[in-house]
Amino acid sequence: MDNMGEIMLLVFVFVISGFLGVELISKVPSQLHTPLMSGTNAISGITIVGAMSATAIAVTASGTLGMIFGIVAIVLATINVVGGYMVTDRMLGMFKKKGDKKK
Repeated sequence: MDNMGEIMLLVFVFVISGFLGVELISKVPSQLHTPLMSGTNAISGITIVGAMSATAIAVTASGTLGMIFGIVAIVLATINVVGGYMVTDRMLGMFKKKGDKKK
């Protein structure tokens, strides 16, 4: 029964952090989204390193299930970083003058 209490606490923290994230992002003015995205990409890069280290520990300790979850975490974190940089590049491209665009 103690394990169920821990799971419920983790679900509670996840739900509250989701609501908090939506509330915080909705209050950011549109002019600050590009700098905010750049900072978020740097943090997401750190999550890739964390996912790789957690995967390495899981492979040595628990085996297949930990390795699968670790690889999924690495893939999702990488998609997040690459997508974030693509969105940032596109947003910065919107601020360029017509004559400055790449051909």
